[in-house]
Amino acid sequence: MQQAIPLAERMRPTSLDTYIGQSQLLGSNSAFRIGLNKGLIPSMILWGPPGVGKTTLAYLIAKQTNRTIHTLSAISSGVKDVRDVIQKVEHGGLFQEKGTILFIDEIHRFSKSQQDSLLNAVERGIITLIGATTENPSFEVISALLSRCQVYTLQNHSQDELLAILNQAITTDSYLKDKKIVLEETNALLGISGGDARKLLNVFELIISNCEEVKEILVNNALVERFANKSLAIYDKDGEVHYDIASAFIKSIRGSDPNAAVYWLARMIAGGEDPKFIARRLLISASEDIGLANPTALVMANNTFQAVQAIGWPESRIILSQCVIYLATSPKGNAAYMAINQAQQVVNQTGNLPIPLHLRNAPTKLMKDLGYGEGYKYAHEYANNFVQQDYMPVELSQTNFFQAGSSRKEQEISEQIKQLWGTKYPI
Repeated sequence: MQQAIPLAERMRPTSLDTYIGQSQLLGSNSAFRIGLNKGLIPSMILWGPPGVGKTTLAYLIAKQTNRTIHTLSAISSGVKDVRDVIQKVEHGGLFQEKGTILFIDEIHRFSKSQQDSLLNAVERGIITLIGATTENPSFEVISALLSRCQVYTLQNHSQDELLAILNQAITTDSYLKDKKIVLEETNALLGISGGDARKLLNVFELIISNCEEVKEILVNNALVERFANKSLAIYDKDGEVHYDIASAFIKSIRGSDPNAAVYWLARMIAGGEDPKFIARRLLISASEDIGLANPTALVMANNTFQAVQAIGWPESRIILSQCVIYLATSPKGNAAYMAINQAQQVVNQTGNLPIPLHLRNAPTKLMKDLGYGEGYKYAHEYANNFVQQDYMPVELSQTNFFQAGSSRKEQEISEQIKQLWGTKYPI
């Protein structure tokens, strides 16, 4: 009969010696482990994906350093709860000689005012804060609190670590150790876990509990797929993974890899991303990464954006795929992107330089008397609709913002500028 307490909870390590994973943090020669062995721990943020042992590690730190630990969940706690804990510590209610740890799970869900309420107690050492978060602390934790804490990054479990955790459960758990379990294939099981040990153990227990009457349980991919739902892609539309996948998506297009670009597109679709967000990213890429090397790319991306607005899911995935492949396989050039960046930098450095008089508008007699518009040459009155004259402020008269890349179209534009302007704009 399946146990009432989930397997992942039953297998929660009770000492650092039985904790599997995070060797970069807990290795015997690591600064963190050395400090921990001496009972020296700073306030910290444990940042990592679900199921990598953040909560477990917080409790083991408290146990290792012989400190009292008090737990709050950011989902259900507020400023009053934080202040209550701090007051109890100050008045000795939670006092121990070694000090008190306040563990806040999902600290990224705390508002600015809730995080502010921790500052004084952390700074004065009334409490040692351990916050756990799946989101990038740079975005989700206020800078004042972040500056008072060390940030430690926890990684997804490797396949070897997951197998070690699984075998540990099979041989030591009271429910599993009496069963004859053979791990024939583990690819599907490990794939479903996504590096999350909690998910791995709970899915494994579900599978075993559905084979109660079987004498020898042969765990293979077919059995896993029979009883376990497919893993959902980890994709928080408001979190860091959202931006990381979008970044990988755009960099794959920029790198001219249509296969990778379509893969990341599929990841965004699986995560329930807004198709308009994807289409907007394609619009930006069409100009930033392709630009003048293939001006049609922007037209293609703009049409894609309009089509996605009209169609919606699921059919718009086809339109997005078409545009993604087109952009990824298009000639690349960033001359327009680099030109505006450089021009903005010059503006920031030089400020509001005066506009040459001949370029100024002269709607009044006074302005005309002051020389506004005087000497301006109307290009259409000259051969090929072009005449050389100064359009830049005097201080920037020979500043060139356009630097052609290797694309054929950008080289043609560079040659055209040279033919029209000669040596005025060094290229």
